[in-house]
Amino acid sequence: MTAADPVPSPRPPLHHAIQGVVGPPCPTELSDGSPGWLVSRPGDVRQVLSDARFRRSSLWETDGPALSSVPDLVSNPDLMFNQDGPDHLRLRRTLRRAFTPRAVARWEPWIAAIVEQCLDGLARCERPADAVERYALPLPVMVISRLMGLDESVRARLRHWAEHAFSDGSHDSAEVASSLAEFAEVGSALLAERRRAPSDDLVSGMVRAADAEGGVPEAQLVQLVCGLAIGGHDSTMTMLSNCLLYLLGERPDCWERLGADEGAAEVLTDRLLHLIPLGDDRGSARHAAEDIEVGGVVIPAGSVVLADCSLANRDPDIFSARPFDDLFAPLEAPTLAFGAGPHYCLGAWLARLELRLGLHRLAARFPTLRLAEPAEGVEWRLGSSSRSPRRLMVTW
Repeated sequence: MTAADPVPSPRPPLHHAIQGVVGPPCPTELSDGSPGWLVSRPGDVRQVLSDARFRRSSLWETDGPALSSVPDLVSNPDLMFNQDGPDHLRLRRTLRRAFTPRAVARWEPWIAAIVEQCLDGLARCERPADAVERYALPLPVMVISRLMGLDESVRARLRHWAEHAFSDGSHDSAEVASSLAEFAEVGSALLAERRRAPSDDLVSGMVRAADAEGGVPEAQLVQLVCGLAIGGHDSTMTMLSNCLLYLLGERPDCWERLGADEGAAEVLTDRLLHLIPLGDDRGSARHAAEDIEVGGVVIPAGSVVLADCSLANRDPDIFSARPFDDLFAPLEAPTLAFGAGPHYCLGAWLARLELRLGLHRLAARFPTLRLAEPAEGVEWRLGSSSRSPRRLMVTW
């Protein structure tokens, strides 16, 4: 059985998979068995993700524990997420203006048109239909393709590249390296094409900003393009699929209001983003450059620290102890679903918009939508650091 094979799994849905007790920083074991530290209280998590002494780049500059057993995109030192300080800021400035709330709001009409196009396609399907194949996947692929100006040959390979770029370690290392090398060639060619013939797409804007900024290594720009293309659709597909599994499988009582009230849909979207993580990982890793006190505990220099945003989002001292009771209740405090600090997710506003429109308009168009197979028998998409239903059969 390969990593891409469907696996009927006893794994719980991700909103039920979060384990642990929120508390002070404590020693933990990393994925390779080496020692690390776990940080789970919201204030402590924000400190680790915001304090410049906790670094991403140092994870790849030391001979410390192996955070990944395959050369995936997330482990590439040239990825923006793995940069710190001026290097990170220089890269981030090439995209920052493109993803402001005001900029994303201007995209809403054409994103809404893509949602309607996907709904029309779903409506033409024979029932039962696969909501992942027919809706949750094509929607974000079409959005990121329009933003970046990706042609059909690139769109057709995005899922292949995403599965290898976000490998959970179960793929063959040589296979991952070959796939990512192919993807990097595509990213490099896309940058070269936009330099020859700029347009109004995101990649052209990134090239102009990088040229104005100066000093941005080409390898980092290539990884930025690749990260945008796959991260820009994989996270939304994952979230939309998991939300549909939860809503249709456990909370059909919310479906009518979701479709009838766009304001309520926005509140529900924020709560689902807060409660349902993208994968089974235990947090965002950082390397302590020196002895640092966090929450009254001194974390020694050289330690790898896992900042567990998902567990922090369940802190009963800040958030409701029964967070699923009222999905239409506003969050009690800002969520950590998109991280914090300098590496706060650039695509947060776009993700919110896609998920809100995708859920609201689906419920409005298909008020009787329901699962056609038991939720307990879901086949998980495995082999990636994100996890969601491989397929979700629905009818109406």
